[in-house]
Amino acid sequence: MITAAPASTTYSFRFWMLCLSSFLFSASFNMIIPELPNFLTHLGGADYKGYIIGLFTLTAGLSRPFSGKLTDTVGRLPVMYFGVAVCILCSLLYPLLTTVFAFLLLRLIHGFSTGFTPTGEAAYIADIVPLERRGAAIGVFGLAGSLGLAAGPAIGGEFSRHFSLHALFYCSSAMALFSILVLVNLKETLPNPQKFKLGLLRIRKDEIFEPRVLPTFVVMLLTLSCYGAVLTVTPDFSQHLGIQNKGLFFTFYTVSSIGVRFLAGRASDRFGRVPILRVSTLMMAVSMVVLGLADSKAMFLGAAVLYGFGTGMNSPTLYAWAIDLSHPDRRGRAMATVYIALEAGIGIGAFASGWIYGNEIGAIPYVFWGAAALCFLAFLFVMLGKFQKRVEA
Repeated sequence: MITAAPASTTYSFRFWMLCLSSFLFSASFNMIIPELPNFLTHLGGADYKGYIIGLFTLTAGLSRPFSGKLTDTVGRLPVMYFGVAVCILCSLLYPLLTTVFAFLLLRLIHGFSTGFTPTGEAAYIADIVPLERRGAAIGVFGLAGSLGLAAGPAIGGEFSRHFSLHALFYCSSAMALFSILVLVNLKETLPNPQKFKLGLLRIRKDEIFEPRVLPTFVVMLLTLSCYGAVLTVTPDFSQHLGIQNKGLFFTFYTVSSIGVRFLAGRASDRFGRVPILRVSTLMMAVSMVVLGLADSKAMFLGAAVLYGFGTGMNSPTLYAWAIDLSHPDRRGRAMATVYIALEAGIGIGAFASGWIYGNEIGAIPYVFWGAAALCFLAFLFVMLGKFQKRVEA
């Protein structure tokens, strides 16, 4: 059985290395997002913008049962390494694309990167942090990834303006490479890991979903549909409002979540996960209503800040809640289940928002108000639901 580390090792060297790796990995695949709609348009695929995020998350979600099983059998580190390797390769291939079909196929393959690496990371973090400080530690770790998600689009937007789009893709690949180099000296935390064999890729029905984390699954699915909508339409909405850097929204919302993530993690350790989620889901719903009403740069970025506060509270609390509810010997499967909800939510949000948007700026408010409705459903779920206590590790 895997047990949590003693309190004195909460922020050990390997914890900080994992945070650094998460920052670099998140930045690597997110830095190209603001430029992909125009890239796809130049290839003749303007009508397929909703597929940019949707296909990526589809593969990520489908690969979760495999990454979860391999995390619990082969080990945390090999799963991380595989995801990063996919990210390195795919970023190198974007400049070679000449057709819409090839682009969509590569987005499908690229999704394997986030289908594997975050699953291994989450299980590794759960192994090395103590139970009583789990929320705070996940808040710090989540902050590192969020900083990468924020820095990526901002850096990518400026990089493509001053250099070239091809150079941006090469920079993305290099960033992913650095994310794996900082992990080379880390030790595996899974006791007695197995050697990989093809038989491990056979997934039984009971290995796809971990029922203990169903409440986390529901809230993650509803609230991340909102993020799928944001990823899909905010670049075009930014351009419509006269904002040159299409990654600016992501910077504002993530920076606003920096302090909130750490404080929310500590608060959830003290007061419980559910009370924090009640506040976060309602705040996210309000931010989407405001975003749908935005008609100026100030209101648009103000909604980004409010959204950052909501997601900054929501994300670390959800991950800590999932680990609380999961059995220590099935952490990989549990985190894979949660990430299935994450990818499915983003994918549903991306596909639905792309369909509603249809390249008509006037339809954007309806995209955000639909996202607000889903976040409000999540709020009602955590307000009215009765949930089991956490599993002691």
